[in-house]
Amino acid sequence: MKGKSKQSYFGKDLEDMAFAENYHRWIINRFKPYLGNNVAEIGAGSGNFTSFLVNEKIKRIFAFEPSDNMFSLLKNKFKEKKEVIAINSFLSEKYQEFPEFFDSVLYVNVLEHIKSDQKELDFAYKTIKKNGFILIFVPALPWLYSNFDKKVGHFRRYSKKNLTEVVRKSGFSVKHISYFDSVGVILWYIVFVLLSKTTSRTNVSLYDKLIIPPMKFLESLIEPPIGKNLIVIGQKKQ
Repeated sequence: MKGKSKQSYFGKDLEDMAFAENYHRWIINRFKPYLGNNVAEIGAGSGNFTSFLVNEKIKRIFAFEPSDNMFSLLKNKFKEKKEVIAINSFLSEKYQEFPEFFDSVLYVNVLEHIKSDQKELDFAYKTIKKNGFILIFVPALPWLYSNFDKKVGHFRRYSKKNLTEVVRKSGFSVKHISYFDSVGVILWYIVFVLLSKTTSRTNVSLYDKLIIPPMKFLESLIEPPIGKNLIVIGQKKQ
């Protein structure tokens, strides 16, 4: 996800996120109406989010993962799932094989890892059917950028304005953009910016069980004015 050539990526911090089931369900619920039958998941890693897509009974999931060691885990995890097609490649290397093919293309905690995010969405645009969707979930608020972000390969955290610009410049209309996980802003600032800590399975699991359920409920009633992440639904109109 972080360069043009395949590489090994060990993803310890992403493995911790495997314990965030409520967090993943919350994201998938926001994207569910826009998925369609043929879905591309970019930067699938070892398949944590892919597992939730499988539960949505999607006809075909094309899971792109360029890292060789993550790809081997991904492929092994879904070897019995015929609907999952694991692809050991960047989308930029394969986009010409999928002209206007996908109903939706997903970037869940991935776009921030890609240096040329604008070019990446240009490639995605070419693979999406007319009226299809680009579905993006990224870290928000540039002032929250921490040593942890740098450690896990984040080139940036997004503001609403710059993410909207990137999506629109690639040809998509922005159907929806909003902040996500408002309480996470305070905790992220304390834990990762001020204290320079990292994740663990324990703190991810506790946050997922104690904080995410009430946040999901509250943010379904009132759109938060600020949040640790941004969620975007863009649509291809041409």
